Amino acid sequence: MAEKVYPMTLAGKEKLEAELEHLKTVKRGEIVERIKIARSFGDLSENSEYESAKDEQAFVEGRIQTLETMIRFAELIDSDAVATDVVALGKLVTFVADGEKESYTIVGSAEADPFDGKISNDSPIAQGLLGKKVGDEVTIKIPNGEMEIKIIKVAPAV
Repeated sequence: MAEKVYPMTLAGKEKLEAELEHLKTVKRGEIVERIKIARSFGDLSENSEYESAKDEQAFVEGRIQTLETMIRFAELIDSDAVATDVVALGKLVTFVADGEKESYTIVGSAEADPFDGKISNDSPIAQGLLGKKVGDEVTIKIPNGEMEIKIIKVAPAV
């Protein structure tokens, strides 16, 4: 079975690699120390500190596995290979919707962060914008209806 590919920018991959390194070199050690201290309290069956540390350990180990998979199957986005006025992964697109000007960088789902202005290429808005050009008007189906968008600028992501 083919593994899922994770499209991402070089900066996004580097961010995931830094998080992975932190989890492996710092966080693991902190959790081991917490477990050691909690064990010293005695009876583990009613030891909430021990349970909490074990839960965090399980979460961190799961996150490490997820990050390793995403990095292993990362596909770096080359937004420079696409015309400068075409919406593509790794590009910053500015549009007007309902009279409001908005700007987002379209990235792979692994590095999406709407609060930081990065939307996933799998999102309805990105799906509707990909491949379109400056000046295009697009109707995008969103969960609560439709949204009319006019693309006013496409630029390399910063």
